[in-house]
Amino acid sequence: MITGVHAIIFSRDAEADRAFFRDVLDLPSVDAGGGWLIFALPPAELAAHPTEGNSRQELYLMCDDVGATVEELRAKGVDFIKEISNEGFGLMTALRLPGGSEVSLYQPSHASPLSPSD
Repeated sequence: MITGVHAIIFSRDAEADRAFFRDVLDLPSVDAGGGWLIFALPPAELAAHPTEGNSRQELYLMCDDVGATVEELRAKGVDFIKEISNEGFGLMTALRLPGGSEVSLYQPSHASPLSPSD
C-alpha cells in the first residue's frame, strides 16, 4: 500500500533551496545525515495529464489565497517570475528557487480530494 510521496527537486544549488524551504516556506524537516534535510509537505494531490510531447513531472504548491500568499512570500524576498493568472482550474503564478528551478503556486478552483465537497 502507498503511504506517501517522496518528491525530489534536482538543483544546481541544493543548499540554497534547502534553506529556502526551511527558512522562507517554514517547512518542518529532519536531518537524514550530514545536513541532508528531508522536508515534510502538506497533504498532496496527484494528477495525470495527457501530453503530445515528452512525458514530464511538475511541482505545484497549493494555497487557499494566492494573492495573500504571494504578498507574504514577497515580504520574505521571494521573486515571482509570473503574474497571477486565471487558468480555469485556478489562479496560478510561479516563483524561482535559489537553485534555478521554477515552482508553480496556485489556488485551485476545482474539486479536491483533500477537502470534501459541500
